Amino acid sequence: MAEWVYPLGSAADGAWQVSLGATGEADGSPDVPGWAHTGIKVAELAGGASVSLPAAGVERIVVPLSGAFEVTVDGAPHLLRGRASVFAGPSDVLYTGIGKAVTITTADGGRVAVALAPAKADYPTRLIRAEETPVELRGAGNCSRQVHNFGTPAALEADRFIVCEVITPAGNWSSYPPHKHDEEKDGETSLEEIYYFETRLAPGSPTAGHDGAGEDPVGYARVYASDERPIDVQAEVRTGDVVLVPYGWHGPAMAAPGYDLYYLNVMAGPGRVRDWLISDDPHHGWVRSTWEGQQVDPRLPFTA
Repeated sequence: MAEWVYPLGSAADGAWQVSLGATGEADGSPDVPGWAHTGIKVAELAGGASVSLPAAGVERIVVPLSGAFEVTVDGAPHLLRGRASVFAGPSDVLYTGIGKAVTITTADGGRVAVALAPAKADYPTRLIRAEETPVELRGAGNCSRQVHNFGTPAALEADRFIVCEVITPAGNWSSYPPHKHDEEKDGETSLEEIYYFETRLAPGSPTAGHDGAGEDPVGYARVYASDERPIDVQAEVRTGDVVLVPYGWHGPAMAAPGYDLYYLNVMAGPGRVRDWLISDDPHHGWVRSTWEGQQVDPRLPFTA
């Protein structure tokens, strides 16, 4: 399990708290053995600080997690208005294309993620405003979740990757029913997937800390084998943790009662079609039919 689960601090690189996968740096080789199609970097910056990424054969999308940022792409500045936290609705994001040097600066401090994928086709830099982001309320009942589809094929012209973020209210399940996308066949595409997680105490929860005990916002993530390739992940996840899904059934991602769960998804693969086509685990796919008679969780959507 250790090669697929990276608690906060276990994949740090200089100013980056998280630097995993095919990042396009140094000789371009992935940081994870066998990992080739996706990457993620996350930094927490003090006011006035910056991080830079060299021009490389990767496409990138810059996602403010908290705070506002200026992103300079080959000398041209772009302002990302950001947000208070990942639970405050969509943020401005910036797609950079390939072969571009990028510098990310913040005046007041904040946390920022960069999703990456090795790519060859060149698409123009594009600023996607928060109000332009397609917001989907997926599922129903205790499978309700909120999806920000700023980096999906329907919303963004790009070469390889599919990027979105998901918010799951306390006590709900997402990435459910369990599904896979590890084969190129009719109705399915082969995609590596990265989950970057954040958690928080749900609004309205009783104040924790009785008898000196502090809050510990936690969620859970599951990945298991769909064929002869072994994988068995049952991980507690907290803010800053990453779970990699190379193959296999994945789901649910569970928000524990009392704690909201967020994750940033980065997907890409070797196939010629940039599309998210999945197969449900046949043992659990029937659950989708139960949503037809249920309402979406009234706590959604989460907004600023």
